[in-house]
Amino acid sequence: MSFDPVSFLEDAVQDDSTEDLGGTRELLLDALRESGHEPRVDAAGNVRASRGSGSPHLVFNTHIDTVAPHVPFERDGGTIRGRGACDAKGPLAALLSAFLDAEIEQGTLTLAVTPDEETLSTGAHALLTGEVAPGGPGETGATVTPLSASDPEPDAYVVGEPTGLDVCTAARGRFEGTIAVEGIAAHAASPESGVNAVSAAGRLLGALESFDNVDAHPQLGAATLVPTGIEGGESTNQVPARCAVTIDRRSVPPETAEGFRVALEAHLRSVLDGEDATVSLSLTERETPFLEAFATDTDEPIVDALADAARSASEAAGLGERGEVRPFGAATEASYFAPAPTVVFGPGRLADEEGAVAHAEREYVDAEAVRAAATAVREAAERLLADGQSGG
Repeated sequence: MSFDPVSFLEDAVQDDSTEDLGGTRELLLDALRESGHEPRVDAAGNVRASRGSGSPHLVFNTHIDTVAPHVPFERDGGTIRGRGACDAKGPLAALLSAFLDAEIEQGTLTLAVTPDEETLSTGAHALLTGEVAPGGPGETGATVTPLSASDPEPDAYVVGEPTGLDVCTAARGRFEGTIAVEGIAAHAASPESGVNAVSAAGRLLGALESFDNVDAHPQLGAATLVPTGIEGGESTNQVPARCAVTIDRRSVPPETAEGFRVALEAHLRSVLDGEDATVSLSLTERETPFLEAFATDTDEPIVDALADAARSASEAAGLGERGEVRPFGAATEASYFAPAPTVVFGPGRLADEEGAVAHAEREYVDAEAVRAAATAVREAAERLLADGQSGG
């Protein structure tokens, strides 16, 4: 008897996993154990299970945490509503179903589910490096076996997120930082005796629009840079000595977080060249690396296999045309697994024609889309493991 992903999802959505992940994790562990598997929870809080042996090696990954506040479960016909319905318990249900039901002719299939994608991604960081960073739900300072040390090393990854059953091969990264401008305080009646940090920051805001250190990406387009906050001045009758501007960078390959910081700081300093005000840029401190941009070649076997299966499963379920190969609309832990061939896939959408869905009070997913996603991932996995062509 095959696994029912919708029944699992209904139970999972009822659990509040905004802070305490225990309930959803136990549901996942129980489902694996009842199907004869021996899952384990590593020191970083990741749930891990494997089937088969040898090459090729395909990995399914998603997360069990959700953003606050919890939204109660509702079932309205074929629609499942509630926090996590699409981000990402719907994709989890589909990947779990495919993991349990796939017929493996050769190779290895691994399920690796992380605990804190919505915050610090310490689980995914541990899967990548073997190190458990502080700040997450795991045992800080402990070590785990990274996926790259598996025997064999993974050839490709499917990362569960709400993509509307499209196959997403790329996503922008997200960096956050603060531009600090230093001037000299003075009485506002004698502005020439000081250096106005707020005025200097105003000139730098204009310079953000001219910053261009990376070409537009063929899949993702141009990177974006947006000032999201400004703070400066201590008194209404004083020339301000300090001003801080927060910025949001949505990056495209091959830009890295440190490369962005160095390039933008140099650009801003050139704008103030010859002035007394000084400028520096610091990235927001994190216990784990930023989620950087990634892009998988659209000719990779994992892309073809999943896109074909998604189109077939969607048509059979009466869901219309799905399986488009396109970029994903948000930053994701998939970036940690690249440059291995990595795709993002799952039921549900980040937003629909009425507005936000994921992270919103109206979060929902269609039950038939969950079943179609499970079928698509299972068929793609069977094709890849049968052919021995997961990626590379």
